[in-house]
Amino acid sequence: MISSIKYILYLFTIFTCVSFLAQKAPSTYLIVLGTVQDAGSPHMACNKKCCETLFNNPDPTRKVVSLGIVDSENKKTWLIESTPDFPSQCKLIKEEAIFSNEETPDGIFLTHAHIGHYAGLMYLGREAMGSSEVPVYAMTRMKGFLIKNGPWNQLVNIRNIQINNIEHNQQVKLSNQLSITPFLVPHRDEYSETVGYIINGPKKKIAFIPDIDKWGKWNQDIISLVESVDMAFIDGTFYDSNEINNRDISEIPHPFIIETMELFKSLPLKEKAKVFFIHLNHTNPLLNSESNQYKKVIEKGFNVAKYMQKINL
Repeated sequence: MISSIKYILYLFTIFTCVSFLAQKAPSTYLIVLGTVQDAGSPHMACNKKCCETLFNNPDPTRKVVSLGIVDSENKKTWLIESTPDFPSQCKLIKEEAIFSNEETPDGIFLTHAHIGHYAGLMYLGREAMGSSEVPVYAMTRMKGFLIKNGPWNQLVNIRNIQINNIEHNQQVKLSNQLSITPFLVPHRDEYSETVGYIINGPKKKIAFIPDIDKWGKWNQDIISLVESVDMAFIDGTFYDSNEINNRDISEIPHPFIIETMELFKSLPLKEKAKVFFIHLNHTNPLLNSESNQYKKVIEKGFNVAKYMQKINL
């Protein structure tokens, strides 16, 4: 009799624990699959201290900027950006999606036509996976760039990908509890327009702006945007001008992190805490969490995006 009671209590304990874990496990979440600027880290031809050991001893956490979205309830996944690290990032999102055996996500959202943001599409082609009609979401100029230029147009012509047109400030419904909305931002735009995204989940709203010129060039107020969301992953390419003393900044304009922090300095701490710097150049001292610059960012109330960071949506 006592043994039976113990067994029943044992089963009840197991059931309670499983139920608790099920309640705690997020059904819809965002995952950071990369935080580094287009060319990665180490950077081609870099002989500086920031890269000298990484060619022989790569850091597996230094992936090019990308976000993944997992919706367990509807059994779907999406990627934002198709980077040079696309194969490993697809594998990571598949491992998160234990409900699916698919090797590619249910959709890929592109921001613009600079190499780190779309070049990974090549891995869907004939020389690599040879995929079938993977949905790709792109603005009108970005779509036209892929359709008109090789080798990308081969992906379209042999139906490795299927391009879906998206529009400025037009919501794309991903599921009954999830949507994504592109919005235009200024950023060189040699081959396509550039967008950021608002990801709307059942509990949180996330902004993503990996690339933009100086905030003053935008006809929107970045402070108002940060105040309107729960988290904002924003362009943190360069900490300050010391990183680019061998390049013409007019050719690669980005808001310096020190400029962004100064712009946001009057915000209350709860608003500053929403900001996560992402798209870090290989020279950026924020890639080293022990650097004085990293510590200063944290002390001022801001954050740095982390590889494999998860946010319940």
